[in-house]
Order: sequence, then C-alpha cells, then structure tokens
Amino acid sequence: MNIRTLVKSVCAFCFLMAAAVLADAAPEAAPAVADAAKAAVNPNIYWTIAIVMGTGTLAAAYAVGKVGAAAMGASAEKPELLGKAIAFVGMGEGLALFAFLVALFLVFKV
Repeated sequence: MNIRTLVKSVCAFCFLMAAAVLADAAPEAAPAVADAAKAAVNPNIYWTIAIVMGTGTLAAAYAVGKVGAAAMGASAEKPELLGKAIAFVGMGEGLALFAFLVALFLVFKV
C-alpha cells in the first residue's frame, strides 16, 4: 500500500465520520434553557472521536515506521540525505496531528 493512498483514505474517513456525527448531533427543536446542554450532546460523538484518533494514530505509526526505516537505510548509504528524509517522516507525524485536530474540533462541538 502506498503511503499517499493511506493518508488520503484516513483523511477521507476522518472527514466522513465527523460530518456524519455532526449532522446527527443537530437538535431538531429548541429545548428549554436548562436542558439545552443535555439535549445537544450525542453519545455517538465520543465513539467517533475514539475512531478518528485511533485510525489517525495507527496510520501515522504505520507511515512513520515505513518511511523512518527507509530514511535510516538511505542515510546509512548517503548521510547527506538524512535532512531530506526526516522531512518525509514529519509528514507521517502530521497525519496524527491532523487526526488530533479533527477529534479536538469534535470535542468542542459537544
């Protein structure tokens, strides 16, 4: 599996899960002021947050493992490639950061 394909599929999955839960979390009618906080909370949003964080961090770990191993192998042969290779490892870490941000937005939506 290509790393780009993995990143695209995880990002699409995160967006679809967030959109599905946020569309379901909208209240149909305006409840009383005292019950407004309880009525707006959808319990499925916490499962969505867990799934988004889990898939995002697992995909980032897979990407960093594959790219990091290749980067260290390349730097063993040509030490001047280390700086360029570390940038690609950082892109894999960015996937975990993206999943964290999506989960954080979902938490504050609640």
